[in-house]
Amino acid sequence: MDIFEKNESQIRGYCRAYPTVFTTAVNARQVDENGKSYIDFFAGAGVLNFGHNNPHMKEAMIAYLQEDGVLHSLDMYTTAKRHFIKEFVETILVPRGMDYKLQFMGPTGTNAVEAALKLARRATGRKDIIAFTHGFHGMTLGALACTANSYFRDAAGVELPHVIRAPFGCEPKCHACAKGCGMPALEALRAQLMEGGSGLAKPAAFILEPIQAEGGVRVAGKEWLQAVQQLAKDTGALLIVDDIQAGCGRTGSYFSFDDMGISPDIITLAKGLGGAGTPIAMNLVKPEHDKHWQPGEHTGTFRGQGLSFVAGAAAMRYFKDDTLMQEVHEKGRIMSTCLENIAAAFPQKYLEVRGKGMMQAIDMQDGPIAKDIAMACFQHGLLIGPCGFGGKVLKLIPPLTIAPSDLDEGLDILTTVIKNKLEAE
Repeated sequence: MDIFEKNESQIRGYCRAYPTVFTTAVNARQVDENGKSYIDFFAGAGVLNFGHNNPHMKEAMIAYLQEDGVLHSLDMYTTAKRHFIKEFVETILVPRGMDYKLQFMGPTGTNAVEAALKLARRATGRKDIIAFTHGFHGMTLGALACTANSYFRDAAGVELPHVIRAPFGCEPKCHACAKGCGMPALEALRAQLMEGGSGLAKPAAFILEPIQAEGGVRVAGKEWLQAVQQLAKDTGALLIVDDIQAGCGRTGSYFSFDDMGISPDIITLAKGLGGAGTPIAMNLVKPEHDKHWQPGEHTGTFRGQGLSFVAGAAAMRYFKDDTLMQEVHEKGRIMSTCLENIAAAFPQKYLEVRGKGMMQAIDMQDGPIAKDIAMACFQHGLLIGPCGFGGKVLKLIPPLTIAPSDLDEGLDILTTVIKNKLEAE
């Protein structure tokens, strides 16, 4: 690994948690150059929902390359883009009765958030955005202003203005958030926004994640989400839902908010949208807001990625019926039960299990302990990453297509490592 240490920037991060050189990967397994196999409970930070080198997507991409398909097209029309749009609209939007315009921008989630914020400000003529504690929305300055983690914010080097922070409304099982958040805090915010003498201006938008992935896998309550939507409506603001990591089937339905009774004005998608790990980001925008854009007003060099359209269209096969989503629910139950058993074995540690579908987590209540566990898991052949402020939460996001045997083996490794660590404390 000397060549990386010598030539690559100090900024690199994930490689420090997984200090080896990987060569091949299939579904939920990665193999390094020494031949050691690792079970992947990280899946490219949620990009590889359908596994490494998914055979359906690989076959489609190889065929496209052999046919000299267009790889880069800015926002020009291509057969690959047409096929992706058709598949997405017919498979995801039409069955839900959802009417949205599809906007493609730069290839990452933070690009999607930047475009959403810009449009909300354009549509309302306002500047301020209301974002929530523990939220993560990206690393570029506009998205970073909405991100809560001070470690990331402090690296900006400039002020991050025009964002008002409010407490996130977790579901009741999140004991760590039982005070000072949820409905009471939202009602207090409502009173300020509706009171002309409060000094708090009405916002352009509310931006939130139904499940705060990087923020520690905090799951929003249904009542709270609906109340935020109503407050946005009452104040003339837009509701932006960031489903970049929790979407694309991760929770057992395409959108993580499918069962929450909300209808966002803008939905930001990326990560798993491209299916094979190829970069793509897309915003779903209600037509009455999309009309505020002027042609070419928001551009991006890599918004026409041919392979991403091809792989993303192939991914739609998993949502033609509910077979995979039922598997996600069952695998998620297995994951949650495993973590609950771990927590029950150490009641004195106040470990907390949170999640939905195949995004599950255990809050170790201690950052150094969580990081030690993640490194020990790596040494035993399991890739898992800490998240949340201080890295005290272990997040499990394996590919949705993970083989049951790999899921069981990975959970066994995690259980053994955690028990060994906590019993030694």
